[in-house]
Amino acid sequence: MPPHQLDVIIRVAGATLLLLAAATSRGRLGRARAFFIPLAVCLCGFLAGNTPDPRLQLGGPLGSVAVILAGYAAVFLWWFCLAVFDASFRPRGPVLAIGIAWIVIASADRGLAGERLAQIGLSWVLVALGLVMVGHLSWRLLRDREGDLVDGRRRVRRAVVAALGGQLAADIAVDLLLGMDWQPQAFSMAQNGALLAFTVWLLSLAPRPEPAAAAATPADAEVEADPGLARLRRLMEVDRVYLDPELTFADFAAAMGASEKAVRRLINQRLGHDHFRTFLNSYRVAEARRRLADPARRGEKLIAIALDSGFASLPSFNRVFREVEGRTPSAFRDAALADTQTPPGRATAVF
Repeated sequence: MPPHQLDVIIRVAGATLLLLAAATSRGRLGRARAFFIPLAVCLCGFLAGNTPDPRLQLGGPLGSVAVILAGYAAVFLWWFCLAVFDASFRPRGPVLAIGIAWIVIASADRGLAGERLAQIGLSWVLVALGLVMVGHLSWRLLRDREGDLVDGRRRVRRAVVAALGGQLAADIAVDLLLGMDWQPQAFSMAQNGALLAFTVWLLSLAPRPEPAAAAATPADAEVEADPGLARLRRLMEVDRVYLDPELTFADFAAAMGASEKAVRRLINQRLGHDHFRTFLNSYRVAEARRRLADPARRGEKLIAIALDSGFASLPSFNRVFREVEGRTPSAFRDAALADTQTPPGRATAVF
C-alpha cells in the first residue's frame, strides 16, 4: 500500500473513532466527558492537517478552522488526563490560567490576531507552556498515586507519565534539531498514530460511574458481619483519624491491620470511593457541617473550623466544601443558623 494511502486511512479512521467515542460517551466517562468532547474535536482538526502532502490536507475555510482547533488540543488533552485520574477535577487557579494563556497564544500563532503576531515565534512560547503542562500532569499523577483506590488505574499512572513525556520529548527534540517545518510523511504518520493510541488508552482508563458523591453507606448489620468494615467504622467514627490532615493511605492501611490492596478494595468496592482523598473528605465535610451548624460556634472563624475538621488549609476547605455542598461554608452556616437567631427585641438569658 502506498504511504499516502496509509496516511489517509490512519487520519480518517482516527477522526471517525474520536467522533464516535465523543458521541457515545454519555454515561461512560463521568465528568471527564466535558473535556473529552472538545479534545476529540480538536484532535480531528489536528489529524486533518498533520501531513506534509498538501493534496491530503483539508483546504478552504474548513481547513483553516481545523488548523485553529488543532492548536487547542494540548490544553484539552491536559485537562482530560487530569479528569481521568481525578474525578473531582475542575480547571481553576493556575491550571485554568495556563490553559487560557495557551488558547490565546495559539490563536495568535495561527493568525487570528493578524499576520504580524503569527510571525514572531510564538510557537516557542507554546513549547515552554507545554513543558509546564506535562510537568504539572506528571507531578499530579505521581503525587496522587498512593491514594488511588482503582487498582488498574493506579498501576498505569507511571506508564502514562512515561508515554506522554516521551512523546513530548521526541517532538521537542525534532523541533530543536530539525526545525518546526521538518515533517516527513513517516514522522507525521507515526505522530498521528501515537497520539490516537494514547487518547484511546486514556479512554479505557476513564472512570465509568460518577465519583463517590453517592457512596454507599453500609447497614449496621452488614458492618457487624464484616470485620473489615467494623474496623474501618471504628477508625473513622470513634478514633476519627480523618482529623489528622497528614494522614496517608499507608498509615491508614497500617491502622486497619490489613494489606493496602485489601483496604483499597474495601473502600472502593464496598463504599464507592475512587480515591482515598475523597473518602477522607466525605468525613471532613460532615464534621465541618456539624461545627458550622452549632450555635455555640457561631463566632468561630472558618479557618479554625477547617483545621479542626481535618483540612490542611482554608482554601482546600472552601473548595472541597463547595464541591460537596454546592455552596460556600459561610452560606451553609448562615442557612443552618437562620432558625436559631434570637428574635428582635427578645433578651437572651445569661447564666
